[in-house]
Amino acid sequence: MKLLLLFGMLFLTGTQGIPDDVPRNFGIVLFDSFQALDAFGPLDVLNGLSFWSLRLNLALLSETMDPVLTPLRTNVFGSSFSEYVLPTHTFDNPPEDLEVLIVPGGGGTRFPEVASSIDFVRNIYPSLRYLITVCTGAGIAARAGVLDGKNATTNKKAWNQTTALGPNVNWIPVARWVVDGNIYSSSGVSAGIDAMFGFVSDIYGEDIADFHSHAMEYERHTDPSWDPFSAYWNVTQPADLASY
Repeated sequence: MKLLLLFGMLFLTGTQGIPDDVPRNFGIVLFDSFQALDAFGPLDVLNGLSFWSLRLNLALLSETMDPVLTPLRTNVFGSSFSEYVLPTHTFDNPPEDLEVLIVPGGGGTRFPEVASSIDFVRNIYPSLRYLITVCTGAGIAARAGVLDGKNATTNKKAWNQTTALGPNVNWIPVARWVVDGNIYSSSGVSAGIDAMFGFVSDIYGEDIADFHSHAMEYERHTDPSWDPFSAYWNVTQPADLASY
């Protein structure tokens, strides 16, 4: 009985104040050599949201239905250490009700085969309510043209390489994540978790985001301008962006 009461209290805490018209249908783009935490970090925030707060649906999208692997093609140690994901949909047959698309980064963003992911993002973006890029996933969105004229950020270690892919993007060097209209873009790898919590706070409510971060025992960075890694990797903020 005590367990049922505790579950009920947690359920009520995790559902209070959520608007009726929030997005419920998510998808994530998958390609070989995607960065695991880019995908699984933000998805685990949504896992909690889907369990404690409201019904959500997830589509795992790739070029084919073949398993999608995480390891880089060049491994100097010859390690056999990786994960793989089985897609639920192909790019040619996405769910018709897809509302939010997550685009991770990783070494695979540099492979020629990522062209199908770029085309998919370009074609699906007009029908989305929100687009969320993580790490060098911003490079995919930039090459798709959907970041043109918008503020965005990306991985600071891969800053020069990724920003060169979007000459018409207003890249923000010092940022944990950036929001411009319906597009959220995060800095590198772990920053995707903070960006997703920022998204949850903006869309579902700060109390919901706070509840789930404590449930995960995760210490959030709630300031999108917090970014010690830009200094570490010598990515500086131009004077005209100092007030961003």
